[in-house]
Amino acid sequence: MSYPSPGAGGGANLADILERVLDRGVVIVGDVRINLLDIELLTIKLRLIVASVERAEEMGIDWWRDDPSLSSGARRKELSQERRDRNREQRELARENAELKERLAALEKQAQDGRALEERKEESP
Repeated sequence: MSYPSPGAGGGANLADILERVLDRGVVIVGDVRINLLDIELLTIKLRLIVASVERAEEMGIDWWRDDPSLSSGARRKELSQERRDRNREQRELARENAELKERLAALEKQAQDGRALEERKEESP
C-alpha cells in the first residue's frame, strides 16, 4: 500500500477543500457553561460561520458593511452621527447656560431690591 507524499498534490486537495467550504459554508456551534453548586456562573455561546462573502450575503449576513472598523462608509456614518450628537449637546448646553444666566440675573436683582428695601427701612424713623 502506497501513500502519496505530503508535498505531492496536497496543495490542490487543500485548495479544493477550501473552495468547497467557502462555496457551501460551514457552521460550528458550541456552548461553554461553568456551574458551581448548580449555580450558573458563566455561559459562553460560540457561533462560527466560515463562508465566502457572497455566500454569507446570500444567508443574510453582512455585518461588515456596518462595522466602522471594516468599512469606510460605516466609519463616515459614525463620524457624522457623532458630529450631530456633539452639535445637539452644544446647543443644549448653550440653552441651559442662557437659562442659568437669566436666573442668576433675576436672583441678583432680587438681592439688590432686598438690600435697597432694608436700607430704606433703616433710614425711616
